[in-house]
Amino acid sequence: MLRAFGVGGPTVDTVLANPNVRPGELLTGEVRIMGGDHPADIDEVKLSLVTRVEVESGDNEHNRTVEFARLVVGRRVAVGPGQNLVLPFRFPVPLETPLTVVHGQPLHGMTMGLRTELEVRGAVDPGDLDPVAVHPVHSQEHVLNAFGALGFRFQRADNEQGRIHGVPQQLPFYQEIEFLPPQQFLSRISQLELTFVTDPHHLYTVLEADRRGGLFRQGGDSFGHFAMTHDEVVRTDWAALVHQWMEQVAGRRSSGGHGMHGGHHGGHHGRGMGAGGLVAGAAAGVFGGMILGEALDEVGDFFEGE
Repeated sequence: MLRAFGVGGPTVDTVLANPNVRPGELLTGEVRIMGGDHPADIDEVKLSLVTRVEVESGDNEHNRTVEFARLVVGRRVAVGPGQNLVLPFRFPVPLETPLTVVHGQPLHGMTMGLRTELEVRGAVDPGDLDPVAVHPVHSQEHVLNAFGALGFRFQRADNEQGRIHGVPQQLPFYQEIEFLPPQQFLSRISQLELTFVTDPHHLYTVLEADRRGGLFRQGGDSFGHFAMTHDEVVRTDWAALVHQWMEQVAGRRSSGGHGMHGGHHGGHHGRGMGAGGLVAGAAAGVFGGMILGEALDEVGDFFEGE
């Protein structure tokens, strides 16, 4: 009876060589299994990347924990009483993995973990959960630097269930990084949301501006869609590109795009405009100095009910 509830069974601890990773890289480490007071048969030892995703159903929104990548590191493993087993692993992190850290600052609202599960025959399955910090790839960082240079202020980030029209999205959700626009645009645009969809060759950058309505102007959302190779992204003056797009959006009398999440939208290709002298320090300013309390909550808190 006690064995069925996992009492005296094997326990597990996963140790990461480095919890910091970029999309497309490998998380490496060891799954360490400690035998209990009786022999146990483990059908499967599996790792999965999990994050919190906002799901809309009707008028309600709720968060749920979503597994979006999985790796089996062992099958049919027998563990004797008191025996210690070590299973090394190399876990490929998908290129579309949401970011959780920019310029050393945790993104308020984001959570990411590597979950370990042992499927123990005839007993409750033991597990482990380790926080993972996902940093931007070079091309993403180049775009983010421009928002700092233009005076945007980071507010929060989250993952939304659904697909973005017109980009080769693989995951069933996408990340939105929300910014407060610079002062000059605040009377016209209440916030800007940035989404990256990344593949081995291209970075798709999607912008959504929430435009304020006024006496002679219609509110609503405007969308921008920029598709470039990673090299083109780095050669583009994103500060100039984003500024130009914001001016167009602020000056429009009606919503220009029909919505990124299911309609058509115009895009820009900026090529070879030079780096524009952007510095990482500006982006550090944009992401620094915010309230990090919630972002630094115990990982266990976000996985409550697991």
